[in-house]
Amino acid sequence: MAKWIKIAGGVVVLAAIGAGGWAYSALNTSRSSVADDSVTLAKFTSSDAEAIKRGEYVMRMGDCAACHTREDGDFAGGYEIATPFGTLVSSNITPDTDTGIGNMTEKDFFNAVRQGIGSHGMLYPAMPYTAYAKFTDQDMHDLWAYMSTVKPVKHDVDENGGMSFPFNIRLAMAGWDMLFFKNEGFTPDSSQSEAWNRGKYIVDGGGHCSACHSPRNFLSAEKESAYLQGGSLGDWYAPDLTSNPHVGLGNTSAEDIASYLTTGSDGVAVAAGPMAEAVEHSLQYLTTDDAMAVATYLKSIPASATKPGTAPKMSDSETARLADVYEVNCSACHGLNGEGISGMVPAFAGNHGLLGDDATNLVHAMLKGARAAHTHTAQTAAGMPSFAWKMDDKDIAEILTYVRNSWGNSAAPVSADQVGAMRAALDARDQIKVAD
Repeated sequence: MAKWIKIAGGVVVLAAIGAGGWAYSALNTSRSSVADDSVTLAKFTSSDAEAIKRGEYVMRMGDCAACHTREDGDFAGGYEIATPFGTLVSSNITPDTDTGIGNMTEKDFFNAVRQGIGSHGMLYPAMPYTAYAKFTDQDMHDLWAYMSTVKPVKHDVDENGGMSFPFNIRLAMAGWDMLFFKNEGFTPDSSQSEAWNRGKYIVDGGGHCSACHSPRNFLSAEKESAYLQGGSLGDWYAPDLTSNPHVGLGNTSAEDIASYLTTGSDGVAVAAGPMAEAVEHSLQYLTTDDAMAVATYLKSIPASATKPGTAPKMSDSETARLADVYEVNCSACHGLNGEGISGMVPAFAGNHGLLGDDATNLVHAMLKGARAAHTHTAQTAAGMPSFAWKMDDKDIAEILTYVRNSWGNSAAPVSADQVGAMRAALDARDQIKVAD
């Protein structure tokens, strides 16, 4: 018995050592030692104009404004983020000392952005520190310089007040970090081009593309085995970004990808929903070289295994009926042949982003409408009206199934149950009923 007790004790000790090493790897903040730890943000204003300019570019790359700016002021927080565990609210990251990050030193700031350790404790990965960990020291110094120019705003935010127990306990995120956080910077691949490496740095770092475009497990960690193969955002869906020719970017040129990033359209697809926000607040500010670098990297990602959906069998009469419905309700903008209006209204013909098994984006647009991104080069920001008032669940399912299986498209049918569930989730209005 004593022998087994000794063995068991040894196992426990080894497990503890292993867990300690694991925790140290995930929570080690030694990378932040390059930052100043003596002056707080409220007492610092950078005089380096070039660093401030570079820092603004890093801020744009990281899409900070999209989540941290609402009606209370620039970077004052208040954006609600729905998660499977409750609702998070983005924090105030202005230099205000009472409600913002004014009491943070540069080292504290580095810890928050790259390590997920904030002034109130561990951060939730809805703030993509898991990607920002890739930021270089120089980019972080520049971002700090830019943040010193932001106007302080007094706006108190209860960031995790909407999270249910035990997920409202920030310390629990230390365990999450031990399991899923890779506490390491970006390492260039010497076998790849400078453009490829720059693209990967943006995609995996500031751009945090996989935060939306990769599926997540039951603890909301990204599934590395399905990197950029599409992910659910609840009432939106971030499509496949791999080289898959059916539902991904396999048939899209690098030039067209770069155009989509900076204008919101590649001539076929038009960004809407969260992607329109990303284009509007972040991606349109990429330099031409950086946009092409991102496109270069994305084109190198191996295709996912997703196959074309199985088209439903529709009779000639049913196809003709739906063609009439399409002509009356959709063709004025999307064209009789699904050609759309280049740069403004998405085409349906050859639009692979519409053909995945998850039709959430199409259903959402039909029920609540949608708006394109407003950019420097595409200022119209065309919008689509809601059809919830005009069509019932079956009507919407049928027209979307028609669109997904016309002009050479092939995809699984959309069901009325899918539409009904989303109508309820979005609190979209019911179809207007004509009195008898």
